[in-house]
Formats: sequence, C-alpha cells, structure tokens
Amino acid sequence: MRLGRADESATPAFRHYDDVATQSAALVIRSYSSSFGLASRLLAPAIRRDVHNIYALVRLADEIVDAPRPDQSVGQRRHALDALGDDVAAALAAGWSTNLVVHAFAGTARRTGIDAALIDPFFTSMRADLDCTVHDENSLADYIYGSAEVVGLMCVHAFLADQPHRKARYDQLAPGARRLGAAFQKINFLRDLPQDDHDLGRRYLIGLDADHPSDDAWRRWLDDIDADLVAAAQAIPLLPSGTRVAVCTAHDLFAELARRLRATPPHVACRSRVRVPAPTKARIAAVAAARRGVPSTAGPGT
Repeated sequence: MRLGRADESATPAFRHYDDVATQSAALVIRSYSSSFGLASRLLAPAIRRDVHNIYALVRLADEIVDAPRPDQSVGQRRHALDALGDDVAAALAAGWSTNLVVHAFAGTARRTGIDAALIDPFFTSMRADLDCTVHDENSLADYIYGSAEVVGLMCVHAFLADQPHRKARYDQLAPGARRLGAAFQKINFLRDLPQDDHDLGRRYLIGLDADHPSDDAWRRWLDDIDADLVAAAQAIPLLPSGTRVAVCTAHDLFAELARRLRATPPHVACRSRVRVPAPTKARIAAVAAARRGVPSTAGPGT
C-alpha cells in the first residue's frame, strides 16, 4: 500500500481524473454540511482533500438509505448499498473507480491506510438502517460505532498520513476521535428526532418518543453528549498542529448546538429544527483559531 500525499508515477490524464474526483467530493461537503464544510476549510489543503473524500463517501451511503426515490423499495436500496460497498472494495484493490466519489475515497484510503477494519463496520451500520427500526443499548452502540466513530478514525488516518510514529499516535488519538464521532451522531439524533421517527420510521435514542419527548430522557442524552465532548476535547491538543483548529471548530460548533438543544424544551425542538446561526458559526471558528485549536476548559453544557 502506497502512503503519502501524491502518486508521482500517475499519468497526466489520471491525475486530471483524480482532480475531478476530488472536486466532486468537495462539492458534496459544500452542498450538505455547512458546519463540517466550515471546519474543513481550516485544514491544510492535502488533509482537507482527504477529509472531503471521506465525507463524500459517507454522505453517498447515507443518501442511499435515507433519501431514496419515492418509488424505491427497501430491496432496491439494499442492492444499491451493496453495489456501493462492492465498488469501494474493488477500487481499494485496483486504485480507481468509474464512480467519482468512490474513486476519490479509494485514493485517500490507499494513501492513508484506511482499510476494511473501518470500512466494513461503516457499511454494516448503513445496512442496519434498512432493517432496524427500534434500537436497544447494544444495537445502538454498534450502530454509532459503524456510522460515526469509524468516520472519526478514518479522519485520524488522514491527519497522520505524513506524520512520524503513525501507529503509536493513532492509538493515542483513537479514543478521542471515537468520542467526538459519537457526540456528533447523538446530537444529530436529537435534532432529527421527528424526521427519523415520522419520515424514516426509526428510533435511535432509547427513551425518547418524537410525539411525547420526555424531559428527563432529553437531559440524560444531552449529559451523555456533554461527556463525549469533554473526553474528545482532551485529545485535540494531541493532534498534529495543522489539524487542531479545524477539529476544535467542529467540536465547538456541535457543543454550541448541544447547548441550544439543552436550552430548548424537547417538545419545541421536535417542532422546529434547532440551528446555530451563520454569524455564530463564524465567531466560533475565529475563537478556535485565536486559541490555536485548544478547546475551552468550560464544559459544553455550561
């Protein structure tokens, strides 16, 4: 497996195809996520490219299971998801794909050491969205690991691709990356509670009913999220210097969203999507840059 930021042996035509693929991946994150898009702009260009490539594949799989055409059956969605997984496996082996998003992801995976140990759990969680409608503690933990924590671990691979002592540093950073990914996912579950329940027929968070959300359960999940964010913040200063501001910005954006969710009664949050306004996002990014990517010592819920 070749590691490093570029393959100098590629022909000009193939490098052009690589460029088109990465531009396609960048368009995905710009179109779907203002928060991650803002944070990723604070990364060095080569790392930003790899993070965009990871996000684009994740978004593509998510769209297959969450936003199908109205006439698509579960079986058709499962077939499309399996085909995407097969495309990824083939591209990892061959080094290219006719699917631009898959091609971009495979290039990043081959350069940075992302392999089936992270990719397979991701697709397992995506398949779970086609079958599991109500989660218990065990199935939810497995789902969050595959759908979110492994994405954080993929990003750590991208952050460390050109760093010395990669294995030791990966092992050091992995727990924090997992906690940050889990926090992001749980925050999205809270914010998307009515859409997940009513539109997709799924209940992720135990004890929460979109029609009659319990105040106690709402607070318990926010306490759980805050614990994840505090644990994740402790790992951010250990990241390579060129990634800290971006990760701190993403962390603080979601901490602000968690704070707003805590300040909003659950029955209100289930009727109106809670957001962080664009000027507040810009302020959070500026503060993270001024602190050089060191998170605030104040807890997310304070």
